[in-house]
Amino acid sequence: MKRNAMDELIKWKNDEERKPMVLRGARQVGKTWLMKEFGQNHYENYVYFNFDEEDELKSIFEANKNPQRIIELLSMIAGEKILPETTLVIFDEIQECPAALNALKYFKEKANEYHVISAGSLLGTLLAKPKSYPVGMVNLLDIAPLTFDEFLDATDEPLFAYYQSIVKEQQIEELFHNRLMEYYNNYLIIGGMPECVASWIKHKDPKRVAKIQKELVQIYENDFSKHNGKVNSGRILMVFRSIVTQLAKSNEKFMYGAVREGGRARDFEEAIEWLVSAGMLNRVYNVSKLEHPLSAFEKLDQFKLFVFDTGLLKYMAGMDNSAILLKSDYQFKGPLTENFVLQQLCGQYEVAPHYYSERSGEIDFVIQHGTSIIPVEVKSGEDKSAPAFKKYISEHQPEYAVRFSKRGYRKDGYITNMPLYLARKMRELL
Repeated sequence: MKRNAMDELIKWKNDEERKPMVLRGARQVGKTWLMKEFGQNHYENYVYFNFDEEDELKSIFEANKNPQRIIELLSMIAGEKILPETTLVIFDEIQECPAALNALKYFKEKANEYHVISAGSLLGTLLAKPKSYPVGMVNLLDIAPLTFDEFLDATDEPLFAYYQSIVKEQQIEELFHNRLMEYYNNYLIIGGMPECVASWIKHKDPKRVAKIQKELVQIYENDFSKHNGKVNSGRILMVFRSIVTQLAKSNEKFMYGAVREGGRARDFEEAIEWLVSAGMLNRVYNVSKLEHPLSAFEKLDQFKLFVFDTGLLKYMAGMDNSAILLKSDYQFKGPLTENFVLQQLCGQYEVAPHYYSERSGEIDFVIQHGTSIIPVEVKSGEDKSAPAFKKYISEHQPEYAVRFSKRGYRKDGYITNMPLYLARKMRELL
């Protein structure tokens, strides 16, 4: 599978200001594969060290702070000389060895000619506590499940080539529109977890995909119970399991009382923070004003939480595939579609997506692009009603306004109608 993050890693390799690289992201999103693939294709060779499997590695970092000495010892373990510039040094599951995480700063300060890349699950939760890692001494790259374009590239190359060729305000022929909508529906069911996508390519069996999704959810829930930090693991699990119910409400704003009767912010704030830092949930804040800069108008007590992978959300909700594939309408179709759009928007813009609500209704997402504010409406079908969205457009006549739905790609007054499958291309097409 081709991953977009590979381009970022190549840029990093060629950057003179390069620092040791840390990949963040939930478990099983493909970080290990990506590091090895990068080492194999873009270096003369790579050496791989896993702190979860090789306990004795930890003593090297606990006893030494000199990066040259560390490299000498690692060369002995690897059985080959580690060379500057040409050998990629990979540290996996680095969260198991805080001394190694900390040693990255010595590589930056004293041995930056060595190319060092590291990753680990739950790293985000560690990095959220600045004392435990070298602030400002590493480059960070977030790795997420496959986005729709990566999924398309992996499953149908000719259709992906067409998708890539779509330009601003292009007429998309009905044949291609229907095929891309079919792949969009498949993506809702399969999602972007590499193991699910690989299984789908090989077997085309949705039952096998569902089995993998079940196992992944169990792995994540076991991770919560193994977590023995300050945050109560039972509360992390309760928040995670409440997401489907939270999104199924007509107003999707996160309610602490929906996690546990009488639940309060102070009971669950840390658990939410942990899940967001771990890359398991995406948080979208409400804003009081649709003005630049959006972050200045965040209502910190009002937010929505979405799952980092749409396929996993679909599995967690217990949805039947036929509900997605047939033209049936049901309460959860809206939240699932919003989850999809958010997953595609993440990382496209410098400022994370927000949302806006008022008495007349809600604008699903609000995007800041330069100083422009772009309202985004998400429709799971072809329905066009959206009072708050339309009201904002008639009052402000913004340069851009986007409606994602199953309708074709066209400009309609101030509104650009984009088919849902183009969410990943939004920035490019505007």
